[in-house]
Amino acid sequence: METEIIKLFPEIKQIKDEALRGEVISTWVEAIKEGGWQIEELKEVPFTLLIPECKINLITHTRAVTHTAQQIASVLSDFYKIEINFDFLMAGAILHDVGKLLEYTKEKGEVVKSKSGKLLRHPFSGSALAYRFGLPEEVVHIIATHAREGDGQDRSVEAMIIHYADYINFESLGGKIKN
Repeated sequence: METEIIKLFPEIKQIKDEALRGEVISTWVEAIKEGGWQIEELKEVPFTLLIPECKINLITHTRAVTHTAQQIASVLSDFYKIEINFDFLMAGAILHDVGKLLEYTKEKGEVVKSKSGKLLRHPFSGSALAYRFGLPEEVVHIIATHAREGDGQDRSVEAMIIHYADYINFESLGGKIKN
């Protein structure tokens, strides 16, 4: 399944640290298994249930956020000389919504909130998965704080970038942030 994950997220290959790259792949594999999904179904999973009849899937959204984050990081690094850990940024971008595979389930051919998802949103379940697979705390932090659950927390520069990259993608597609 590892090969299929890399095909879905070719950006994984940009993570220089081989161990981190493996942990990112393992986290996706486990999320697929734990969530009861088949890898072929991932392109059918909407990236959000907050936009009615959302046509953008989780894979496309994750890749778009990853590319948006890369561009933001590049500008901050080039213009302001801000130090950014690009491996952590990439891992966090690729994993920021991995918990949605536990937050969502398929019922009668429709993707809906799972029992788990009604109790824990994806930043919590995604963080738990990442922690279990030994990802650095800096990456777990990115996953945990990328959504509203991270508001009021100090975010690392990498976490800030993923947070805003995610919101830019979400809101530009018509999503509204709930308080």
